[in-house]
Amino acid sequence: MASILDEYEDALHRSVSVQQSRASVGIPHSGYVNARLEKETPIFNKQRIDFTPPEKINSLVVSSNQLCMSLGKDTLLRIDLGKPDEPNQVELGRKDEAKVYKMFLDHTGSHLVIALNTSECLYLNRSVQKVRALSRWKGHLIESVGWNKFLGSETNTGPILVGTSQGQIYEAEISVSEGSLFSTNPDQYFRQVYTLEEESGPAPVCCLEIERGIEGKFFIIATTRKRLFQFVGKVPEGTEQQGFSSIFAVHADHLPSFREFPANLGFSEIAFYTPKLRSNPRSFAWMMGNGVLYGTLDYSRPDSILSDERVWVYPPDIDITVNKPISIVLTQFHFLLLLPDRVKAVCTLNGQVVFQDLFLEKFGLLTRMIKDPTVQQIWIHTEKVVFRYHVQRESRDVWKMYMNMNKFDLAKEYCKDRPECLDIVLAKEAEHCFQNKRYLDSAKCYALTQSYFEEIALKFIEAKQEEALMEFLIKKLSNLKPSEKTQTTLLTTWLTELYLNWLGVLQGDPSQRNLYLDTREKFRTFLSSPKNKDCLFNNRASIYELLASHGDTEHMVYFAVIMQDYERVVAHHCQHDEYDEALNVLSRHRDEKLFYKFSPVLIQHIPKKVVDAWISMGSRLDARNLIPALVNYSQSASTQQINEAIRYMEFCVYQLEETQQAIHNYLLSLYALCRPDSLLSYLEQAGTNPNRIHYDLKYALRLCAEHGHHRACVHVYKVMELYEEAVDLALQVDVDLAKSCADLPEDDEELRKKLWLKIARHVVQEEKDVKKAMACLSSCALLKIEDVLPFFPDFVTIDHFKEAICNSLEDYNKHIEELKREMEEATQSAKRIREDIQEMRNKYGSVEPQEKCAACDFPLLNRPFYLFLCGHMFHYDCLLQAVFPNLPAYKQAKLEDLQKKLAATSQPCKSHHRPKDADTISLGKGQQSREQIKADIDDIVAAECVYCGELMIRSIDKPFIDPQKYEEEMQSWL
Repeated sequence: MASILDEYEDALHRSVSVQQSRASVGIPHSGYVNARLEKETPIFNKQRIDFTPPEKINSLVVSSNQLCMSLGKDTLLRIDLGKPDEPNQVELGRKDEAKVYKMFLDHTGSHLVIALNTSECLYLNRSVQKVRALSRWKGHLIESVGWNKFLGSETNTGPILVGTSQGQIYEAEISVSEGSLFSTNPDQYFRQVYTLEEESGPAPVCCLEIERGIEGKFFIIATTRKRLFQFVGKVPEGTEQQGFSSIFAVHADHLPSFREFPANLGFSEIAFYTPKLRSNPRSFAWMMGNGVLYGTLDYSRPDSILSDERVWVYPPDIDITVNKPISIVLTQFHFLLLLPDRVKAVCTLNGQVVFQDLFLEKFGLLTRMIKDPTVQQIWIHTEKVVFRYHVQRESRDVWKMYMNMNKFDLAKEYCKDRPECLDIVLAKEAEHCFQNKRYLDSAKCYALTQSYFEEIALKFIEAKQEEALMEFLIKKLSNLKPSEKTQTTLLTTWLTELYLNWLGVLQGDPSQRNLYLDTREKFRTFLSSPKNKDCLFNNRASIYELLASHGDTEHMVYFAVIMQDYERVVAHHCQHDEYDEALNVLSRHRDEKLFYKFSPVLIQHIPKKVVDAWISMGSRLDARNLIPALVNYSQSASTQQINEAIRYMEFCVYQLEETQQAIHNYLLSLYALCRPDSLLSYLEQAGTNPNRIHYDLKYALRLCAEHGHHRACVHVYKVMELYEEAVDLALQVDVDLAKSCADLPEDDEELRKKLWLKIARHVVQEEKDVKKAMACLSSCALLKIEDVLPFFPDFVTIDHFKEAICNSLEDYNKHIEELKREMEEATQSAKRIREDIQEMRNKYGSVEPQEKCAACDFPLLNRPFYLFLCGHMFHYDCLLQAVFPNLPAYKQAKLEDLQKKLAATSQPCKSHHRPKDADTISLGKGQQSREQIKADIDDIVAAECVYCGELMIRSIDKPFIDPQKYEEEMQSWL
């Protein structure tokens, strides 16, 4: 078989030539088209605020969407940017010539400190309209304020730091009293904690920043014109409200760590970038005389949080003696410098100016630039105009800079949502790795690009980097779509060929044993990959040919297992007499069809293990399909080997509770052949109900008869209800067995008697045992002495039967006496019943004259009445009215009929108790007497007390008020 690799290399050379010819005539690359359909908006988008100040703008601060602006000499304008149409104007109330020097707004936008050029300070809270003087701050020109972002609230600043123009750092706290009747000073305290100096003495504190690290550690950054100081210390948990004096006290005797630069702007400014609200700043930029010191903040460092520092010098057109920068703002990847007439944005990655915005002279000179850290908006103002910059998709071109710096991971991170840019980065990274001979990394990157497949593959082939080529093909294969079946088939086959070649080379070199094992594991991972499964399955014939051409039977078996071609695997093991391995494969994959196919072979060599495997499969195997294998095996095997067949059949019958007749019949044949004792136990356990027996009764009878198992035959006869045959055969074995058979037909006394007569005849005529014959009489009540006598010979004397005859006569006498006793008991019972009836007829009750009806509460004796044994008494009509609605329909009809008949009689009813002869007058032939009609009415109406009888129990679920009359009853109560 020709090598696929050689053929494909020739095809690659031809393909690359075609690509080069296409390129020469302008055929485009099949990758991404890098074209922009519309003009892309700039990163920094400027917007002029529609606002014309009535006076010139002195100062502007903004934080948390709260903007504060100082206008003219005495006016302060506050605007909530969420409600820009509702500005709030506050008068400072100053009558002197004092002017606003600087303003400081905290991170919540609640606390505003106004520093005046007269070394005075004012305070204004967002929730009040009145400006308050900070008396303790008087005499200090405030240059900077370090706000406490961790303890500050809308009414209290917590401990803060204040920097002055003389280099002093003060700790202070401002609090607003809510609901106080008396006016109190907002400044709680104002105490000096440190003094910053340069080589010439104290220097203005230009900036202050407070940050908290891990484990209660605080970092305080303070800057002068030329120096950047860091104060580091821990504030014990629970004592943060006491301030930062302990941190500064550590450096009372020595200077803290600082960075110093020789040039001097006359001031400095530091800016921070915070990626998310309420998180710590991630980077900083310090604008000073020599340029901008940029770096990141690492809070895990013990002594300094400044990390990865570098100095970006100012662009060439900035001369600090003529047009020095005024302010600085830091974003994620840029810092913006404010010049008197323009804004420059410098990339923090390479120091290049990427944006410049020139302002018209009519707006005036630019005064200050600030950023709202909460919404990441940049504000710039002159004395007349306010501008705002929106930062949009700042990271759009960062990937190029990282790519040019060979920081490919970062480059990919910032273009992962732009596939055309990601492709460029990956191609550049791949080429970089290839040039540095990192071929495996290069292959991984090339596989993710849109570069020509043939060109890259040929590149690795020419460099003789087969391992890298394999890595490239693997990655390329993993990126193919399911619809690209042709490409998938090609790469899969090629990779298989490469793996087999590489394994063949490594296998012959003992020194490369570890590499061989590693490559073999990779090849097996490749073959077992779920993504390649469909392709390998569809082309398994080609893969089998490749494996066979390399003589790699080990991986041929492995591949067959992956393809679930277990038949090939088991057949391979059987051909090499590896029966245990073959059985292991069957047991592991539990394929019923393979068990049926290979069991005849395996049971010949490892019968016990095969039966164990069958048992472990449980009900998944159909034992009927395994019987042929067992039959072939048992015909040529010894008794010991047949026991394995019996073991599996017993498992099917007793554990799986199989009901198939073939299984039970085969087990019967094995029992009859080798285990007669188990045969009878099995038959007895199966029971005697033919409907619940799973073996063939006729087959079992024939089998037992052939092998001379008479007791088993007797049992089968009993199941078949052939009791005469059972008794006949049992008498040849054991008389007691015959007796047990004779008692079985319980419903047929005639048959039972016949069977016992057979037993008696056998005992008398065959065994000639008179005593045993007499014992039969006691065993069966149906037999009498007169039934057995004919079986005895004439010469037998009566002495042998004397006792039996006497016993028979005694039984007759006992029976006669018992009948007499029963007759006497019946006579006595009849007599007692007649007496009870007579007694009930003569029973009476007394009624007092004042007794009343239990229903109507009227005197009882005024009308006919009933008296019950329970003591309740009712008028006849009251009882009838109570009982009638609860009677069944048929009794109601009968009662009405009886009342009509009673009314039709000629004699009126004056009293409930009357002479007997008056109530027995005949109403004509065929008609009832008046007394009989009244008795029938009494049976219906007075059968039981209406309050104590079943009638009351049955009416327990009936409502007290008839639902049909409920509304009428309700109205009657109103």
